[in-house]
Amino acid sequence: MNSETKNCIEILLVEDNPADVLLMEEAMHDAGSCNKLHVVNDGEEAMAYLRGQGVYAAAPRPDLVMLDLNLPKKDGREVLKEIKEDSGLMHIPVIIISTSQSEEEILNSYRLHANCFISKPVDLNKFIAIVQAIDDFWFSVARLPSKACQS
Repeated sequence: MNSETKNCIEILLVEDNPADVLLMEEAMHDAGSCNKLHVVNDGEEAMAYLRGQGVYAAAPRPDLVMLDLNLPKKDGREVLKEIKEDSGLMHIPVIIISTSQSEEEILNSYRLHANCFISKPVDLNKFIAIVQAIDDFWFSVARLPSKACQS
């Protein structure tokens, strides 16, 4: 599906590895995504962004969070738990994107109410294919709450 037939949304990418951020940006571009990607580098920054605190007071509320598990300051598990326990944030879908393939990590993420768990491939073409699949499902097939419903 092309970008003219779907709504473009705000995505918060919580990732501390600059190479993975660049890979995500390139993959979204190559996938033809019209979505707006906002990036923060650690768990504390993620929560400040989501709560509109400090330098993020005017930041747009994301429609989707893509969250790495291994982050500095506050790890992704803690961030996921905080998001899903906060009545103002819990409706935002959270996709875990991790290098981990551990069944325990996957199960724990779902126990913390992650909406999806994806293992990061290192191959660029596979990464682009995954980003395209995310784009196709979350932004073309699935329905996300409208901004008016989130207030």
